[in-house]
Order: sequence, then C-alpha cells, then structure tokens
Amino acid sequence: MSNKQKVIGTGLSGLVGSRIVDLLKDKYEFIDFSLDSGVNVLDKESLSAAFETYKDAVAVLHMAAFTDTNVAWEQRGDKSGICYQLNVEGTRNILKLAQKYNQYFIYISTDFVFDGAQTTPYAETDQPHPIEWYGETKYLGEKVITDSGYNAAIVRITYPYRANFDKKPDIIHKVLTKLQNGEVVKMFSDQICTYTFIDDIAASLDKFFENKYTGIYHLVGSSSHSPYEMAKIVAKTFGYDENLVQSSSLEDYIKSQPEGSRPWQKTLITSNQKVKDLGIELKTLEEGLNEIKNQM
Repeated sequence: MSNKQKVIGTGLSGLVGSRIVDLLKDKYEFIDFSLDSGVNVLDKESLSAAFETYKDAVAVLHMAAFTDTNVAWEQRGDKSGICYQLNVEGTRNILKLAQKYNQYFIYISTDFVFDGAQTTPYAETDQPHPIEWYGETKYLGEKVITDSGYNAAIVRITYPYRANFDKKPDIIHKVLTKLQNGEVVKMFSDQICTYTFIDDIAASLDKFFENKYTGIYHLVGSSSHSPYEMAKIVAKTFGYDENLVQSSSLEDYIKSQPEGSRPWQKTLITSNQKVKDLGIELKTLEEGLNEIKNQM
C-alpha cells in the first residue's frame, strides 16, 4: 500500500499537468480524473462516483480547461458552449465535491483574466477585466471559487514552457523548431508577456499542497518580454542565428483582421512578488531556457 498522499487532478495529461506528475510523483499519488480514465467533469454522476472512490485524497488540482482562445471567441456569450461548460460549470461540479469531502482545492487560472491595458505589472489585488471569452470563462471559474468562500487557492500561470513534450509544442518550442529549420521567426515587438518555466510551477505547487495556501496567487516567471525579445533570447541561448528573428507589430496585425475578430491583450506583465514573499522563487526566462537546454 502506498503511503503517499493522494491528489485528485484534472488536466494531468497536458503540457503543464504531465510535468507536475513527473516531478512530484515520488511524493504524491496523482489520481487522473479525465475522459481517459472514464471521468467527465460535466457528468455529475460519474464525477460524484469518482470522488466517492477517492474521498481520502487530501487535495484536488483542477487544471482541465478549454484553452483555445480563437475557438472560444467564436463561442462568446454561449453558456452551452464547451468553453463555458468546461471552464465554469466543470469547475463548479468539482469544487462542490471537493467541499463535500473537505479536500484542499487548487484552481489553475490565467493572466487572460486581465485586459492587458495596464503598463505596470498585474498583482493579485488588481481587478480582473477580461476582454475575450476564454479569459472571461476562466474569471467566472475563479468567481465560482471566491463566491463559495471555500479554503481554496486560485493560481494564475502564464505562457508555460518545458524541456520536452511531444504532444503539443509550447511557445518556446514553436520558435526553436523554426530556428532549427533555418526559418524566419516573426514575432510581435509591441506586446509583453511573462513566460513561466513549468518545473518551477511544479516545485511551487508542492509547497501549496504542504501549506494549504488560500487566496489568489500569480505563479509566473521572474521576467517579462515581448515575443520578439523572447525569440531573440531563445536563439542566443541555443546558438541559432539571431538575425532569423524579425520584429512584427501586434497593432498592425489587429488592424489587418476582419471586424469582430478576437481582441488581444497588449501588456500582460504579471508580478510574482506575493509568492516570492512565501519564499517561492521562479526563474527568469534566461534562467529557465538554460535549464531546459541542460535537460534536453
């Protein structure tokens, strides 16, 4: 019999979730609640039965979400659409059962709850103001939790990347593949994002499980860059021709889109000062890239 603490997880096979399992599996027994394991978070009956089976789990890590921002935009305002159903109703279903069995709850959210109009770093105290449907449904998922008053943590992550994941390349690997093929990489120079090393997210969540932190936290990298700067740093770190990286404009891209197209956040600098105050350190982009270079 394993004496490891059980953690129920949704989204464990994804880019972020699978790495969390890799890095923490010696300490926790992760129970995969997914369609693969026969659990549908939108089917209250199968979900309820699964929770009953694992009522001894100490925590629930809810990562499963509909994240395709372009498809989400096509569903905007549609509460019967999969984006709203998964991100809001799925969260409600899981939270109710975590409450029933008194399990610590972590909800993984996103910087897309903000509008990207603020030029200073977004802190946890800043009021969300989503401008597209994915961000809105994630914020409504957050509200499900805050309105419940339950002892839960809302953890916002941003542009996650890791060393190896074949199923779905992250933003860093999309750039790397082009550089490896000698292709020009055109990236926006008038947008700013915060890139986060997934191994740091895993190490940080271990502390969340241990200490049962509650409230809202930004678990994000320690530096912010334009996508253009990011691609330049990737080229430099991995020894590719930096001249392949060329600057383009988000402003121009938005102007070229048909009317009614998905809006874009411009400046998503996210502050991690609150988790730093807990003694949690997250790498800058350069530090994270050097680490994945070593791992690869």
